[in-house]
Amino acid sequence: MSEVKLAAVTRTEFGKGAARRIRRANQIPAVLYGHGSDPLHVTLPGHETMLALKHSNALFTIVLDGKPVLTVAKDVQRDPVKNVIEHVDLLIVAKGEKITVDVNVHIVGESYPGTIHVVEAQTVTLEAEATHLPQSIEVSVEGLVDGAQVRGSDLVLPAGATFVGDLDAIIVAISTPQGVDEPTDDVVAAEA
Repeated sequence: MSEVKLAAVTRTEFGKGAARRIRRANQIPAVLYGHGSDPLHVTLPGHETMLALKHSNALFTIVLDGKPVLTVAKDVQRDPVKNVIEHVDLLIVAKGEKITVDVNVHIVGESYPGTIHVVEAQTVTLEAEATHLPQSIEVSVEGLVDGAQVRGSDLVLPAGATFVGDLDAIIVAISTPQGVDEPTDDVVAAEA
């Protein structure tokens, strides 16, 4: 994914009131941290940041005082009712550096007719290069039969990415749905 360039302004006001004023001005309070540096409190443009955060594991170039800083969105806090972004935590990264991220599981294909797939893990944890973070991992269930399982060791990962976690963990399981039998006339008569 290409990186998004955002101009940031250093924040001098802190607290709930200052954050509300920032959000009213269509901006988003954020903090940059990592690489042993002190946290930098900044303000980001609201609309551009919101659009960039629609993609998981978004890579940002934050321009602060004329200097570019490469970052990855680590945590996004949203208002549960209004669904607006309240705060963003950005991790400072370097090109070539490997970081750990959660990546969504995307199911492709159709399992054997009459079976269903159950996604046991909606996300998987990967270690990948900061500038080449995958947005999702595709898991093919094409033709898999009842009882088949896709485990962590079965995942097809992008180049340079490694699975972090239990290789025996079940990601997707294939099963045949069990229906509820209708009561027969003998059972109905016995219950009456």
